Amino acid sequence: MAARPYAMTSLIFSLTFAAWALAVAVCDCRSRRVPNTLVGAGLCAALAASLVNASPAHHGVLPALAAAAAGLAALMPFFVLGMMGAGDVKVFAVLGAWCGMQPLLDLWIVASIAALVHVVVRMLVMRSRSHALSGRRISNVTSGGWRGTPYAACLTLPALVWLAFQCVPGGLQ
Repeated sequence: MAARPYAMTSLIFSLTFAAWALAVAVCDCRSRRVPNTLVGAGLCAALAASLVNASPAHHGVLPALAAAAAGLAALMPFFVLGMMGAGDVKVFAVLGAWCGMQPLLDLWIVASIAALVHVVVRMLVMRSRSHALSGRRISNVTSGGWRGTPYAACLTLPALVWLAFQCVPGGLQ
């Protein structure tokens, strides 16, 4: 009978993680910003889940904090060099708290591939618009309102796939 409340608690935290990840993706896609309140709420929820050992990664608080620190340290150089926003770095740290250390590298690789695809598609769209406008007397100097790649969204979408595999009996082992 004790397994049933644990399963319900684990399900609640998994759904919380999914809702948080979707909220991050929507905010990032809409405004290319992730509010600190959303980042803080995700971190608090991840640590609460770890505290009761109900996180999707099934780890405790110390491994969650260690993975969050690793996520922060991994992307901080890109922020310092101006290649990435602070929100992206903080979201990756929170993903570390939720997912643990092991999937971080995979999430980063998949997110980077998704970001590359986004950039290539965006460049192709801009190129086709430029060719369409070349016969007209309309200046196409601006980048069409491009505000960068929504990298936090690129990070959270593979994390949602990871979560789905965690819910499969046996998980990703």
